[in-house]
Amino acid sequence: MTTSRNLPQLLIEAKRWFDDALLASMRQAGEQPLTAAQAAVFATLDAEGTSISELARRIGVTRQTVHQAVHGLIAMELLEQVPDPASARSRLIRTTAEGARAHRRAQAVLAVLEEALADRIGPAAVDALREALAAPWGEPPLVRAP
Repeated sequence: MTTSRNLPQLLIEAKRWFDDALLASMRQAGEQPLTAAQAAVFATLDAEGTSISELARRIGVTRQTVHQAVHGLIAMELLEQVPDPASARSRLIRTTAEGARAHRRAQAVLAVLEEALADRIGPAAVDALREALAAPWGEPPLVRAP
């Protein structure tokens, strides 16, 4: 019996394709090696800084997982912790100048990867994929399987 992969599985595989290509390309370019978790922190970080709790919510992992990834990035001098002006008890995580430079390079690599994907599956398919993923899906529904 042949089982087809469901949409969430396909989305995970597609994300892994981008993650693997991005991380390998960045290493080849001489950048510090990052884990997928550390790359996810960069992908969800706001320019003005983001709390560890908010990063965990956006990525969908525990605060402890984000805390570990963040502290690795701080040790690499790519991120820093700063006081949160909105809360004396909270701290924000933001990029350092070196982290911003590496992030700009990663964005450039991702643009080239999108071009490579367009060469493989066609520009119309990439455009349709982007449009479908960017469309408002609304709140997740509560459904019953038949």
